Amino acid sequence: MIRPVPSADRDKEIDAWTMRLLDQGYCVIPDAGSPGTIAALDQDLAGDFADTPFCQGGFYGARTRRFGRLLARSSHAAALVMNPLVLGVAGRVLGPWCESIQLNLTQAIALHPGALSQLPHRDQDMWRGTSGEVEYLVNVMWPFTPYREENGATLVWPCSHGQHALEPEPAGSSVTVELDPGAALMFLGSTLHSAGGNRSTSVRRGMIVSYCLGWLKPYENQWLAYPPAIARNFAPDLAALVGYRQHRPNLGNYEGQCPSVLLADNLPAHLGAVDALRPDQQALVDAYVTGQEECRPAGE
Repeated sequence: MIRPVPSADRDKEIDAWTMRLLDQGYCVIPDAGSPGTIAALDQDLAGDFADTPFCQGGFYGARTRRFGRLLARSSHAAALVMNPLVLGVAGRVLGPWCESIQLNLTQAIALHPGALSQLPHRDQDMWRGTSGEVEYLVNVMWPFTPYREENGATLVWPCSHGQHALEPEPAGSSVTVELDPGAALMFLGSTLHSAGGNRSTSVRRGMIVSYCLGWLKPYENQWLAYPPAIARNFAPDLAALVGYRQHRPNLGNYEGQCPSVLLADNLPAHLGAVDALRPDQQALVDAYVTGQEECRPAGE
């Protein structure tokens, strides 16, 4: 059962989990999601789990099934993607480096018996940006089934994040993060982690959601995953999270306007571009334009 949190206490709770995440590189939030919603999501995805072929390649895993576009596959996925506590923590962590965050991916994962342990890695290495200074993304693992050491629970190397990501080897050993449905494992993109090997006779199923800086190219192409015909049925905040929002200055625009115009009825055939600048940029442009207007000869 989800613990009710008065709105006045939400910020304090977000701050507390953010501090733990930034300190250790990961944290486990108990009772973060509704087990009933998670069970319903798992049921909605049962056919996709059955029909999706096993992955190819040593990284994804030959005994693993993975698929995305979960917001289009089940109406229950949105409750986890838009979880207020998780979204608040992600925003706190990533906020220093962007104006707004975006959805990086939703991916369902089924780890079958015999699956090998995954190569330890850091998800920030998807991008060739500077390491040790910027956090590029925050991951959230939502288990559908119990995660245990024998069925391949996620392995995390505590305090391997941030500047420690520049070190050739982590200072300590990994920990196995055992979870039950309803709990959420959050870890930074700079944290070393991997899936464990599945030595059991059961399938380990779950969902990973990740959020990244709003100006990055996301792992999952959100506009193809959720074209306007699908995204216009999302709540406005969810549509913005999947990419129907500009990131100032002018990033991700459509015909010079916020791509949310694609979700409206009766879109005009021609649009005029509209500035979408940061306040400092807007002030600079305004001063420059004003200076030119003041120098313009009278009558022009």
